[in-house]
Amino acid sequence: MSVVVRIAALSALVGCAGPTRTGAAPQSIPSLREEFRGAFHVGAALSTAQFTGRDTAGAALVERQFDTISPENVLKWGLVHPALDRYEFAPADAYVAYGERHGMMVIGHTLVWHSQLPRWVHHDASGAAVSRDTLLARMRDHIITVVGRYRGRIKGWDVVNEALDEDGTLRKSPWLEIIGEDYLVKAYQYAHEADPAAELYYNDYSLENPAKRAGAVALVKRLLAAGVPLKAVGLQAHQKLDWPTAAAEDSTIEAFSALGVHVNLTELDVDVLPAVVRGQTADVGLRAATTSAQNPFVSGLPDSTQRALAARYESLFDVFMRHRAVIDRVTFWGVADGDSWLNNWPVRGRTSHPLLFDRQHRPKPAFDGVVRAARAARAPAA
Repeated sequence: MSVVVRIAALSALVGCAGPTRTGAAPQSIPSLREEFRGAFHVGAALSTAQFTGRDTAGAALVERQFDTISPENVLKWGLVHPALDRYEFAPADAYVAYGERHGMMVIGHTLVWHSQLPRWVHHDASGAAVSRDTLLARMRDHIITVVGRYRGRIKGWDVVNEALDEDGTLRKSPWLEIIGEDYLVKAYQYAHEADPAAELYYNDYSLENPAKRAGAVALVKRLLAAGVPLKAVGLQAHQKLDWPTAAAEDSTIEAFSALGVHVNLTELDVDVLPAVVRGQTADVGLRAATTSAQNPFVSGLPDSTQRALAARYESLFDVFMRHRAVIDRVTFWGVADGDSWLNNWPVRGRTSHPLLFDRQHRPKPAFDGVVRAARAARAPAA
């Protein structure tokens, strides 16, 4: 978008008589948490630099724009529990305290995941896989210790993350192969034991794909039948400019809400870079080689792509607002473009532009599209 068009768009949103300066202070633009107040919470995943205040620009944006936060990494097993007899709580403590200090809904991510999982969890010192009983004991100790530490302070937990393969069958993780299918129910039982008031979630990517969605629907039914107090399914919502369609997002939300659970959008971003892997996936373990053709926007997005990204976000939030009765929160996976995991996945070193704020923490046309969606949903019928 040209500078002239960008200034005009921001002026219209803010409602000021004159133009809004590019790079203006966060207080001079609309606040997403205010735009969506009464509909759902809007949040971001935070890096350590943001919740400790080292990234002052990012922290200022968070405090102005969002009312719920998720941790990028500090509550994942490998960081908070790196050794059998050692927990490292200082970064997680700082994250929770930051959210409390600013009156935000604090989310815990994540308790049981196949990735960023230290090998000691499921193998002994000789390299042999541990027994079912040993792994269950380690899982319970971890969940009781971590959830219990933040009892009453963390609103909800992604208890199990990415338990499904792309075809909807259970992923052959160490949890499944050593414990069996009941590891899922056990994880939720332990989390509920540690904090009976905490909301419990299942979180996964690409649930808009029919086969994987069917597997997730079946999984949720099994959890509910086992008495698990599952509050919501988290759609990670790692999107593309052309995937999934608004209709597919709509039907996915409906499929889970029909089971009696809520639906949260937990890791939202929109990848504008050329695809380098087959299919629709967000598997963090994937890696691909890069060429210059796969990194076309090093100097910034062209106007046409900015407009496409804005239209995409506006369309998505139109869907979210239609379903606001069953959506509790929408969380972006990162604060500004420079923070995004997509700069290094599945190709390291690419320049990605998937969020609402650019590398200088300025709102992009996509931000305007999201605000338009909020206001259009609230506008009185003609």
